[in-house]
Amino acid sequence: MPLPPLARSGPRRRTLLASLAGAALLTGCSDADDGTDGGSGAPAAAQEKRLRTQAARESADLLGQYDRAVSARPALAERLNPLRAEVERHVKAFGGARRPSGAAAPPGRKPAAPASEKDILKALSVAEQRLSDRRMSALVDAPGELARLLASVAAAGAGHAYLLTEG
Repeated sequence: MPLPPLARSGPRRRTLLASLAGAALLTGCSDADDGTDGGSGAPAAAQEKRLRTQAARESADLLGQYDRAVSARPALAERLNPLRAEVERHVKAFGGARRPSGAAAPPGRKPAAPASEKDILKALSVAEQRLSDRRMSALVDAPGELARLLASVAAAGAGHAYLLTEG
């Protein structure tokens, strides 16, 4: 029997967003963990600082990718700016500083020829999904509040990856 004309393959947007929200809520319902190991808390504090610094740096790098994408293809600005703004908030949430957006390529490297819009969106989607996956893996080592923040930002990144490939 043929599928109805409105049927789509893959997850529906509502299903995806509901599952992302559920994952964030489940992480938020974990046992109370103040980030200490019952001792002085110094090792846990150092680990939390390291995880926050890494997460801020990774978000800043992703923000740079968005800036380069909009610079290469200004027609994508309307679509990318809301996602880019979210990534900028993630940098701040992890305690990082916003990097200047002027550098289109790392020092010493010539900028590559502008890619097509489709290639740019695909590259951003892959970057978002990989970062989301790394953050989900980092949850194991993160203390309570940071784990909840990582889960929330990972869920947002997975949503961004989906939105970048939609349409």
